[in-house]
Amino acid sequence: MVLTIAGSDSGGGAGIQADIKTLSSLGVYSTSVVTALTAQNTCGVKAVMKVPASFVNMQLDAVMTDFDIDAIKIGMLGSSDVLGAVTSFASAVDGRIPVVFDPVLHSTSGRPLLDTASPGDLSELMRHVTVITPNIPEARVLTGLEIDDVAAMVRAGRALLARGCRAALVKGGHLDQGLLTDVLVMHDRPSRLFITGKVDSHNLHGTGCTLSSAIAAYMARGERLEKAVESAETYVKKAIFAGSDVRVGHGNGPLCHAFAPEAMHKSNI
Repeated sequence: MVLTIAGSDSGGGAGIQADIKTLSSLGVYSTSVVTALTAQNTCGVKAVMKVPASFVNMQLDAVMTDFDIDAIKIGMLGSSDVLGAVTSFASAVDGRIPVVFDPVLHSTSGRPLLDTASPGDLSELMRHVTVITPNIPEARVLTGLEIDDVAAMVRAGRALLARGCRAALVKGGHLDQGLLTDVLVMHDRPSRLFITGKVDSHNLHGTGCTLSSAIAAYMARGERLEKAVESAETYVKKAIFAGSDVRVGHGNGPLCHAFAPEAMHKSNI
């Protein structure tokens, strides 16, 4: 079982909806804690309503007192109060349950999705997660580094480790190059590059949410971090390809999360 802590996407392509679709496609039961409500579609985020931290804590308590959670995914937090609540929660489960943190700072259209005063406010949470999965704009904010090539992505990953992260997967989708490269940086082994050709698709909404959820799903199934990232990268690549010819909405559409359910693993609920 996986717990996803994230915001709701009314368009269904990202956020907690994408998480649940991903986890279900990979045969893992999903529980959820909603941190924010967004009014959005494939064209962008129209409005955000933040969930009070007290109610986030109630959701966390409801889930953790009834379900045996094997992995946790953290996405959009929305407010500094919710960040504090989730940080306390991550501290309490530290060492017992793997945690994947996708630091959602802005929507694809540029709307801020976290009201913290500075990236330093995330430092305590980062010390209690198994892996952080920033894209390049997020990694720039979190490290203060310019990132314009793969070597710089590796440096950013090492900077995140120096700030307390145990592992960092820096995603290279924003680089203007023919190949898509993600970089996994770890303390105890060499950095690993995941390289693939870019798929010509307008349906890329929710890619980061999907990848982080897939990593959590595979870790819940017992895979170690590096193998879980490898498996998740393959899943996302196939989901992007399967959804490349599908038209959903009038803007940046979603991946096809259930592209081949018969090929997924046996259910692990």
